[in-house]
Amino acid sequence: MRKFKSAALGSVLLMASGAMAAPIQVLLVDGASGGSFHNWRLTTPVLKAELEETGLFQVTVAIAPESGGDFSSFKPEFGKYQVIVSNYDAPEWPADLRRQLEQFVHQGGGLVVVHAADNAFPGWPEYNEMTGIGGWRNRNEQAGPMWYFKEGKLVSDDSPGPAGSHGARLPIKIVTREPEHPIMKGLPPVWMHATDELYATLRGPGKNMTVLATAHSDPENKGTGHDEPMLIVLSYGKGRIFHTTLGHDVMALSCVGFMTTLQRGTEWVATGKVTQPVPASFPTANTVSYRVDIAAMDPAFRKGILTTATPADAMAKPAPPQK
Repeated sequence: MRKFKSAALGSVLLMASGAMAAPIQVLLVDGASGGSFHNWRLTTPVLKAELEETGLFQVTVAIAPESGGDFSSFKPEFGKYQVIVSNYDAPEWPADLRRQLEQFVHQGGGLVVVHAADNAFPGWPEYNEMTGIGGWRNRNEQAGPMWYFKEGKLVSDDSPGPAGSHGARLPIKIVTREPEHPIMKGLPPVWMHATDELYATLRGPGKNMTVLATAHSDPENKGTGHDEPMLIVLSYGKGRIFHTTLGHDVMALSCVGFMTTLQRGTEWVATGKVTQPVPASFPTANTVSYRVDIAAMDPAFRKGILTTATPADAMAKPAPPQK
């Protein structure tokens, strides 16, 4: 196999004969959010565009009902796909649909969990095993311990308290913890992620979980003082999972660091390998890097999203109790 670099679409894999390899089939699930602050109607088209521009993925969007809605016509047929990307946050799914997702991943399907999708399904033990950690929706110590890095090692903390917190949206310094993992291979040891929520006090079983990258939750920004997991991989049966706590809104999704790890993480859960190079525009330890064309997919961008994303009055208030 050789790589062909397209200025418009990024890296496209071609077979030696010159025929294009079949794209990885991805099902992107959305349709519910814990609040208006997670606008899946804006973020789902961005996630789809970011995956498809690589030339590696063909993305189908499935809009699920909200919890308690009519699921009779929602038949996603998970088995037709290699990867499920979740941009969905609701408290409950019908039992048969839960079993279908469990079987899909357990039998070798890939799962990608984006940001508030780890808030979903607090009462679904198998989903919480797949995500490793999650927050909000009345989770507390019964959901499992908090997980964070201390003195360079992942530790669990059984202290009681609610799960899920964050401060104001600011640039986030990401620290690579597993530089040899295929998703992280070639990325800088430290890099700046553009304006986003830094999730902290996440709880869960942490089973079969490897933390690829962390970020320091600053007490001066309502933080814990801990190095919190940002990028995670897990196994569930034969399946691979990539969990990114990043990606609150379109501005966060436009970060070249977010895009690169999403694209590489999705390829890894599908194939166990990463063929995509690190772009030259990848952020550094002191600079953020974002795509203006992606950021402009939010209509608010032209109204000054960089200055209005975190109003001063919002910064003075505690994070909302539910996410």
